[in-house]
Amino acid sequence: MPPSRRSADLLARLWRGRGPGALLLSPLAFVFAALARARRAAYRAGWLAAERLPVPVVVVGNIVAGGAGKTPLTLWLAQRLRAAGRRPGIVSRGYGRDSDDVLEVKVGVTEGNPCGTGGTVVEAVGDEPLLLARRSGCPVFVGADRAAAARALLAAYPDRDLILCDDGLQHYRLARNIEIAVVDRRGLMNGLPIPAGPLRESARRLRSVDALVLNGASAAPVVGVPVFRMRLEGTRFHRLDDPSRVCAPEDLRGLNLHAVAGIGEPQRFFDHLAALGLPCAHHAFPDHHRYVDTDFDFDGDAILTTEKDALKCVGLAALPIWVLPVEAAIEPDLARFVLDLLEKKNDGPASA
Repeated sequence: MPPSRRSADLLARLWRGRGPGALLLSPLAFVFAALARARRAAYRAGWLAAERLPVPVVVVGNIVAGGAGKTPLTLWLAQRLRAAGRRPGIVSRGYGRDSDDVLEVKVGVTEGNPCGTGGTVVEAVGDEPLLLARRSGCPVFVGADRAAAARALLAAYPDRDLILCDDGLQHYRLARNIEIAVVDRRGLMNGLPIPAGPLRESARRLRSVDALVLNGASAAPVVGVPVFRMRLEGTRFHRLDDPSRVCAPEDLRGLNLHAVAGIGEPQRFFDHLAALGLPCAHHAFPDHHRYVDTDFDFDGDAILTTEKDALKCVGLAALPIWVLPVEAAIEPDLARFVLDLLEKKNDGPASA
């Protein structure tokens, strides 16, 4: 389950520097790093089997725990690859959902019976996969075992000619043709392994990926890897309870606004609002937070939130909620790079 707000704040402070807390946790971090290296080496040597699919696999991930912009990048890639004539499907773990089972993310099913499960749709499949399914135009499957999720997707949609894996860099059981790593403006923070720092793998791991996407980061943490720059753009809000109602930032100026964000770096959303000229009271929550009505227990005129958070806010707030969708903009053309690289690699089954 996602961490509490308190524990997320403690980790954020711990991972920003190399203070006493990081030093205290360094023995555990050394063990974690050794196990991560050994696991990857076992897959590379063939001691652990990686599953190769009959179509190419493009993995989007990072080496830092938490969100860095992988889902907006995956959505951008899916849309651009579709425009280029490819037929991608998307797989994801569905972090924070109620089970590890393989499920198709079905858009438009009733809240009471999503995907044949109880609870709500977002609880069954996760917030990011639901967002991908709504906006990508691609079939989306979730599962703790991404290889099994991809198999199920291809069985249900045999016309798919490519798999995009959202947040799968360390899921070595799924062989891949192309690896794309995202680094946001926080960089690698203190550069230490979990739990003393945020790193899932050593920074050296970034030297082996095919492309590095900097989401607001000023400089690449490694050299020798093709670099792309990403920014998130969005200026039009829509009402959560009536998406046909839209407004511009100037329509909200002068109101008593509250900004709510439970994403990898909530401050990025708050800074975006500030750049739009919208001062707000900030309410930061852990990534994938499941909202309850008491989370919105404040006075004001309106609430501003992200598209991902909005999936979990329906019916919880007395104040009107305005949602800000964002689109990724990436330079140079990463989709063209991916297509050219697939052609160079003969567009065949994935390698380990």
